[in-house]
Amino acid sequence: MNTEEARASILDAAEQLYYAKGYAAVGMDELRTAAGVSLKRLYGLFPSKGDIIRAVLARKHDEWERMLTGAVADAGDDARARLLAVYGFLEIWFGTDDFRGCAFINAFGELGGTSPEVATIVREHKASFQQYMTELVAGTGAPASLAAQLSILAEGAQSTAAISADPGVAVHARQAAEVLIDAVSV
Repeated sequence: MNTEEARASILDAAEQLYYAKGYAAVGMDELRTAAGVSLKRLYGLFPSKGDIIRAVLARKHDEWERMLTGAVADAGDDARARLLAVYGFLEIWFGTDDFRGCAFINAFGELGGTSPEVATIVREHKASFQQYMTELVAGTGAPASLAAQLSILAEGAQSTAAISADPGVAVHARQAAEVLIDAVSV
């Protein structure tokens, strides 16, 4: 296994284990075993658990943006449909077998109070989503304040779906988004 393959294997295993069990619950030995690398190789590529967590969150951020923007692009050119596609994306995500909520909310809940770096990464991720929603709202001609409202719906849906194990939460969030969008369009 070359360096890039080992790195990918470690990050794949870390992402899966952290998402399933939490960051603190997963030790380096368990991660090494799941990744199929030696402890020496693991520490050679990632000198600390914090390095792995940062790399996992960077990958999750890229994955989130890629999947979200893809879902929005699939909605076509209609600005309203593009905004509502965010909630369609959430519904699909919430329905996956391994859905356990937002990896960033989970990381903040577990590590945000003790790791300022993780708190910063999470805040930057959430700010990026807010900015994306602002861009989508601008395409509708609606007031910029709508972006914050729609973002809160999406964020709340993520937490509620994780706790309730109900992907239908995204449908309710979409319906609430439709009411908000229609209210500013009048």
